[in-house]
Amino acid sequence: MTRTRCFLSAAAFLSLSACASMPVPQREGFIAVEGGRVWYRVVGSGPDTPLLLLHGGAGVNHFYLKPMAGIAADRRVIFYDQLGGGKSDRPTDTTLWRMERFVDEIGRVREALGLSEVHLYGHSFGARLAVAYMATKPKGVRSLILAGPALTLSRFQRDRDSLMRTLPDSVYSVMVRHERDQTTDAPEYVKARQIFLNHFHARRLPWSVDLDSAVALNNPAIAGYMRRGRPPGDWTSHLADIAVPTLFTVGRYDSSTPAAGRYYQSLVPGAELVVFEQSAHLTMHDEPEHYNAVLRAFLRKVDRAR
Repeated sequence: MTRTRCFLSAAAFLSLSACASMPVPQREGFIAVEGGRVWYRVVGSGPDTPLLLLHGGAGVNHFYLKPMAGIAADRRVIFYDQLGGGKSDRPTDTTLWRMERFVDEIGRVREALGLSEVHLYGHSFGARLAVAYMATKPKGVRSLILAGPALTLSRFQRDRDSLMRTLPDSVYSVMVRHERDQTTDAPEYVKARQIFLNHFHARRLPWSVDLDSAVALNNPAIAGYMRRGRPPGDWTSHLADIAVPTLFTVGRYDSSTPAAGRYYQSLVPGAELVVFEQSAHLTMHDEPEHYNAVLRAFLRKVDRAR
């Protein structure tokens, strides 16, 4: 009997090892939206409710979110580049850079990929976009994850300024001067800003190739047009109306600070907050295994509660 149990255990182990080494199913393509096409990738084929990821920006891309593909063991994880960034089309029509169009884009992605039910994840600007989308009362959103949320741009800017002041004066003064004079392409500003980013954006060094690619394919003009074209507002007024399970995540050294996360959490009935002690703004980069484990546990809990 003992020998049989050992044999079955070994066979099961070999079977599991073979499954673990199998490539995760992936597919990608383009979806037509107002103003052009957005690129998407679906990773995984698990039976649980899919997870749709909204990256930061506006004008950034999905590359820095790639570590979250680890969640695809349970479910489909959908990455997509919002119009104007990453692998998506880059139209020159600046009237496209408005929140209503980005919100409509989410609906078109869901429809094209048959996402009748979905967990929605938004990081930084993506969290603001997720809240704006929820304000339209969409059907089929099972839960909401708001990561490093920049829900009030004025607060985000104040917190950033406070964090800048914690750096050596040689760094702080350079950043303030060049941002005031709009000379942010100056080499000394680029160097000073990188020091800030290494403290409060992504602390795990060296940065990954995917994070470098996210920076290289950034389209910062979009965020500028959105700020100039229409005040971004304070999206916290919509938080009390959120009626799905909600998780906030922030890094201990996040430019969207733990204090901001606690405040936003207090406005959503029953919301949870997790602070990642070794992370800055890009928790999925700084603590990828821990981050994915926390998110998987939250999503499983929601799915099992049906």
